[in-house]
Amino acid sequence: MKWYQKVLHFIAHKDKNELGIDLLVIFKVIKIKLTNRFREGLMGYMFISIWVIGFLWLTLYPIIMSLVFSFSEVSMPGGQGLNLEPNGLQNYINIVNDVQFITAIQTFVVRVLIYLPLSIIISMIIAILLNQKIKLRGFFRSVFFLPVIIASGPIMATLFGSGERGGLLSTTLNEEVPQQLALFLPEFLAEFVSGMYTHLINILWFSGVQIILFLAGLQKINKEIYEAASIDGASPWESFWKITLPSLKPIILVSAIYTIVMLSTFPTNEVLYRINVTRQSSFGLASALAWIYFIVVGIILGIVTFLLAYEKKVKAKKQNVEVKR
Repeated sequence: MKWYQKVLHFIAHKDKNELGIDLLVIFKVIKIKLTNRFREGLMGYMFISIWVIGFLWLTLYPIIMSLVFSFSEVSMPGGQGLNLEPNGLQNYINIVNDVQFITAIQTFVVRVLIYLPLSIIISMIIAILLNQKIKLRGFFRSVFFLPVIIASGPIMATLFGSGERGGLLSTTLNEEVPQQLALFLPEFLAEFVSGMYTHLINILWFSGVQIILFLAGLQKINKEIYEAASIDGASPWESFWKITLPSLKPIILVSAIYTIVMLSTFPTNEVLYRINVTRQSSFGLASALAWIYFIVVGIILGIVTFLLAYEKKVKAKKQNVEVKR
């Protein structure tokens, strides 16, 4: 008799009033050893079971269905459920003619290329400054992290805006600031300074988490290493390149991934705005746009992870070769 047959036989011949907590008896029937390790593992699985069910139902299932929608023409006849008509790669072919989506993707990639290195560099510099023994250090740490706390979706949409109408902050930075600068500077120089100022404000606004990560990494570095380097005659600049930067490389990778994900899910992201607009007219095409966007973000994450982790792998291989010799 199979184990599941034993369980069914046990349940069938058990009084319904006695089926409250009979797990131990069932385990004995199917001959499962109730070791301490098994008990702990069972308890752990029971705790995460709710999350697993939520992930399968609310995340994995929608992801799979969106992939199915991307190869279908989706309609809602009479508002009674979804009607799927497979159309192959037609939705993906239509993306080639969607100039607005392609432009939005190009804008996103350019923004990542600009914001990613600047965000990492500025966050690291600010973290190094905040790690020094200065007055009001706790206050300044709170100030730089404050935008992360208040940066909810509605607030960011109000400040930065999306689509045709910009938000309060974006309107000020893109219209008011250039007009004021044009009173003192030539037009081309005023636009350049205004653009740099806008990017700087955005980077500082988005860098709170990265600053905290770099601060945590800096505080884990043993101070005795700096003291030994100072005794050997190393300058602060040499200590940064030989001690600080190598120690922060894992933090740089985490910060880079966080920055890319943050930029890709920002409420005023032009790509997300385009997907939401398309969803109102063609759910299948919007699903295809979402998958193309997912692939683009995945490629960017893969390239950044490879570039930042490549040097570490090369050093590990060299060390293995030296050990073998």
